[in-house]
Amino acid sequence: MTIATTEYKKIPGLGSQIINKILSIKPLADFAKDRARNMMIKRAEKIGVPWRNNVEKLQDRDWERDKKAIENPQLEYPEYYLTSFHAYETGNLSWKMAFETESAAQAVHAKIWPELGAKGDEQLRQSYHDVLLDKLPIQPKNILDLGCSVGMSTFTLQKTYPQAKITGLDLSPYCLAVAEYNSRQNNTNINWIHAAAETTGLADASFDLVSACLMFHEVPQVPTQAIFQEARRLLRSGGCFTIMDMNPNSAVLERMPPYVFTLLKSTEPYLDEYFSLEIDRALQEAGFELVNISYNSPRHRTIIARAN
Repeated sequence: MTIATTEYKKIPGLGSQIINKILSIKPLADFAKDRARNMMIKRAEKIGVPWRNNVEKLQDRDWERDKKAIENPQLEYPEYYLTSFHAYETGNLSWKMAFETESAAQAVHAKIWPELGAKGDEQLRQSYHDVLLDKLPIQPKNILDLGCSVGMSTFTLQKTYPQAKITGLDLSPYCLAVAEYNSRQNNTNINWIHAAAETTGLADASFDLVSACLMFHEVPQVPTQAIFQEARRLLRSGGCFTIMDMNPNSAVLERMPPYVFTLLKSTEPYLDEYFSLEIDRALQEAGFELVNISYNSPRHRTIIARAN
């Protein structure tokens, strides 16, 4: 479903403000994170995702060499990244997070289409690429996947555009080590880069598609705007910047029970900033023309913007 290409600023309501106050009390925040994590593990194993077994298999090998090979030791992590995400106290900078990412994604997205269960995550990513295949005004040959994590979004890009050169970029060397390992296991040729999305160090006008899948709800507004500007710098004229992420105007999110919303916010520290961002205006200020905004799931939207 295609919707109007104007998105309106959504101010966090009273309920969200009350939840913020609750979560500002550390023991309560820790309790909420623990509950959220346990719920995800139980949901995963209920739908047939062997969360604990998956982690044990990954733990069986020595990862430090992989991490060292891909890590940029000169990289300075932005302050917003050095916080708790997804119930991990050290956020995305841990093996535990990297080993659990795929199982967690399958658990979280299982409820989008209940009849699909563990395949809900695969369907969500496919729904994004269905929009791109239908609406993208170019055939990309050089693609950058921002915030690629362990490579789930990157591998889907490669499957969708098998002739394209693909680069995956992320701030977590732990996630990139897992992505590189999975890439070798599947014999895929992907370039993995350890860098910040707002300061990639890559050459001007070197891509014709920059994609960001499920990333911006984890980033405050100021660095989000910097990432938009960096994406514009990296794109050739006429190239496209595409985003798939939570839809702030989703009726599903609006109806979410307060308890469940509290657990969600305990794992997503920048959710209010994401929900209140005037994303169409921010993209235009960064030098993009908005091409299309579509709902690709009951909870997610796809945005296509073209570099002017």
